[in-house]
Amino acid sequence: MIGALVIIPLLVLRVTGLEPQFIAPESQAYADSGRTAGPGLWLKGEVVREPVKNWDWVREVNHPVREHFIMMETNTWYGIPHSVTVRLNPRGDKLYLVGTAQGARLGKEFPDGKAWWKNVMRDPRVRMKIDGKIYEMTLVLINNRDEVTGLTGRHPIQKRIGPDGNEQVVVEAHWFHVYQRNVPEYGSESPAVSSVE
Repeated sequence: MIGALVIIPLLVLRVTGLEPQFIAPESQAYADSGRTAGPGLWLKGEVVREPVKNWDWVREVNHPVREHFIMMETNTWYGIPHSVTVRLNPRGDKLYLVGTAQGARLGKEFPDGKAWWKNVMRDPRVRMKIDGKIYEMTLVLINNRDEVTGLTGRHPIQKRIGPDGNEQVVVEAHWFHVYQRNVPEYGSESPAVSSVE
């Protein structure tokens, strides 16, 4: 009986989806929530199978949550997805994703600061909902901080002098390369050769 009370709602949510909430990162509500928003489960939408050669259009999309923020579904170790809102950074044919640690999260080693970081470091396959459609992607952490500095113009570790006069870390950014998967290889759009009988 108890199993049915758990399984039936999960089956319904698997069909209907459950999208994550969004709270603006600079808002007091976000700080009050422990710098987190309500996560979701499965994302619903049409899966895109065509390769995207230029991601700049993402900047123009009127996202349901906010400009540059999209929904991302990650894989948990227990088999029920964990979805969140994240910020994309399109750069022509390249796509990047950034997640930051602030406040109490700075006291945790990466990737323990966020559930989605742990999920992605264990299984880099994700699903992103952009403009109502699902893109199947793979995330690769950029380990070279100089590469991140070159991309953004600033170091991923931001520091300031605290009230006690000591330098302290206030933001730690983690950047990922985003690669589309489950699409034909780029350049393979040549027409099929017809057979001759």
